Amino acid sequence: MSISDSPLSSLKSEKRLFGTLNDGSKVDKYTFSNSRGMRVSVLTYGGIIQEIIAPDRNGNLSDVTLGFDNLQDYVSRSPYFGAIIGRYGNRVANGRFTLNGVDYQIPVNDGAHALHGGPEGFHTKLWNARQIHDAQAIGVELTYLSPDGEMGFPGNLQVFVRYTVNNANELRIDYSAVTDKETVVNLTNHAYFNLAGAGNDSVLDHVAWIDADRFTPVDQTLIPTGELKDVKGTPFDFTKPTAIGADIQAEHEQLKCAEATHGGYDLNWVLNRPGDLAAVAARVTDPKSGRTVELRTSEPAVQFYSGNFLNGTLAGKNQLTYSHWGAFTLEAQHYPDSVNHTHFPATVLAPGERYTQTTIYRFLVR
Repeated sequence: MSISDSPLSSLKSEKRLFGTLNDGSKVDKYTFSNSRGMRVSVLTYGGIIQEIIAPDRNGNLSDVTLGFDNLQDYVSRSPYFGAIIGRYGNRVANGRFTLNGVDYQIPVNDGAHALHGGPEGFHTKLWNARQIHDAQAIGVELTYLSPDGEMGFPGNLQVFVRYTVNNANELRIDYSAVTDKETVVNLTNHAYFNLAGAGNDSVLDHVAWIDADRFTPVDQTLIPTGELKDVKGTPFDFTKPTAIGADIQAEHEQLKCAEATHGGYDLNWVLNRPGDLAAVAARVTDPKSGRTVELRTSEPAVQFYSGNFLNGTLAGKNQLTYSHWGAFTLEAQHYPDSVNHTHFPATVLAPGERYTQTTIYRFLVR
């Protein structure tokens, strides 16, 4: 274990061994804390955000992100808890796309479709790491070289992901990537949040606001139809703060597409101010604790998911079970299946170009 301080003594970092993979590779856990009690831990396996400790309105600290206490659970049964998602976040229809007249096939892992880069996406990789700090923030930079042909994607893709924490209670994620052959890239993070504390029942009473007047409707297998629809008059209108549970069981086909039995959210919202990192894109508050998370992003959209497939049987950290609707995600991204919809924002990366993306989660008390 090693402990160090940043140039600002209130920002501290710690590195320790988290576990060992079956091939003997060591997985490290980097932990960063600030002067306000916020603490974030990141694993070199999957680039996973393993914990986020945040204060409530009374100063009480709780872990607000779902996950596991041990490496084996992340390897064998994690639903992408806190992981870096790539090369291609969200779904690609039938795992197929065409680039420059060449057809490519990603191994399918979500029915007939490819999800989150295929079964061995970036969430399964061991990343190289180095600690970073400056006058304002402290964190870790993770790097991974995805070889040409991995999960069917063309090009050797060098990927950099920087997690930093500052004294404004911001967790900032900066992504960048370069390739030696034209390819497609859509990176995100799959942190699951429960602002009452991970394992504290459902998030249905959390109040959400999303600065998006439109969403991309999907078919019954969650593949975008290609349309952009207005949220007004639908259960997907979060342009005014609304409890997540207020309309989650409404009679609407899109809710049933996300979760056929009980309904749920698992859709892509088209942000009103795409690419504007200065604008708050989404905000969710737990009224009981006062904890709030704000999302700012350079991406054009966000996938809001209500933990529909958590079922109360998955034991996580501290042996707490994660209930149905027991978390939500705010996955900043390009639209799902953009590779197969030419009118969606493009995700093509060419040699000589650099893919960049920044997402900031700020934890406040209201």
